[in-house]
Amino acid sequence: MKRTQSALTALLTLFAASYFTSGVTQAEEKPHVIIGYEEAIDPFMVSMAEHMFERNMNADVQYKMFSSGPAAMAALASNSLSFMCVIGIPPVVTAIAQGLPMTIVYNQERYIDAAGIVVKPESGIKDVSALQGKKIAIVAGSQASFELATFLAEAHVPYSSVTQINMAPPQMRTSWVTGAIDAAIVWDPVFTTLREAGGKVIKNDGDLPREASSYNVCIANAGWAKAHPALVRGFVAAMDQGYQMTMKERDKAVADMARVMGVTVPVAQSELAGYELFSGADQTTPKVMGRGTGVTSSPTYKTLVNTAKVLNSIGRIQSVPVSFEKNVAPQYTEFLAH
Repeated sequence: MKRTQSALTALLTLFAASYFTSGVTQAEEKPHVIIGYEEAIDPFMVSMAEHMFERNMNADVQYKMFSSGPAAMAALASNSLSFMCVIGIPPVVTAIAQGLPMTIVYNQERYIDAAGIVVKPESGIKDVSALQGKKIAIVAGSQASFELATFLAEAHVPYSSVTQINMAPPQMRTSWVTGAIDAAIVWDPVFTTLREAGGKVIKNDGDLPREASSYNVCIANAGWAKAHPALVRGFVAAMDQGYQMTMKERDKAVADMARVMGVTVPVAQSELAGYELFSGADQTTPKVMGRGTGVTSSPTYKTLVNTAKVLNSIGRIQSVPVSFEKNVAPQYTEFLAH
């Protein structure tokens, strides 16, 4: 979903008027928190299934699923969401570049084999260079836009030479069957579905460096988070508990994920294997967000910078933000550090 600058400016005005009062409905009631998320087999689903958010935040929690990151940004901007999880870096960068004060409060995982470019065998596409002149399905403005641009540049293929067809992941299944597309750049569960339908993977996210990689993150409006630090700490504590159960009670955790997402346990196990998962204690380490002066040298921060450069080069954003220091917030997880 492509948002214009004027639309986001209007949403910013609405946000500024409302964010300080959104955390609590009335003084005597529990805080009202709405958590958005995308489809994924992920420890977040365990935290949700086991009611860890409700317990740790002592809040009235509601959940809302989105088909992609760009589709969730307007909801965050208008403050109808408190948190958004399982979202990629590019939609976050786009929002920041357009003036929305989004901040990463928890980096969930790095894709290593759960997303990438999958092609139809009959398309004749053997590698990235052969994408020139072909039709590829993509969620425009998502992590996929950054990845496609990166992979095409590596192969010295002009970005404009590939016909990009913007569609939500569920639509890709139908377009694949009907022959409307030659390839897709997408994430699980559709990535696995297309592979199982005979698709061939020519690139996956494991081919990206950590400093310009594909991460799923949880974000909040920076102003809202600053106004409600206890809720944010409760939120990240619940995220870590979902991770801990995934590590220590794997069978139960995977069963939770499968039930929430409506897939079989074997499918859930396969998809989960495509991630490098991060704990609450990992957040402030140099391999994730760092802490203090180390934030700007962390993979999360550098990925924001490198993603912005790519999105600017392909015309997705008008300029690269000067700094992302206000958009990476490991301080909310410091109490989880070992």
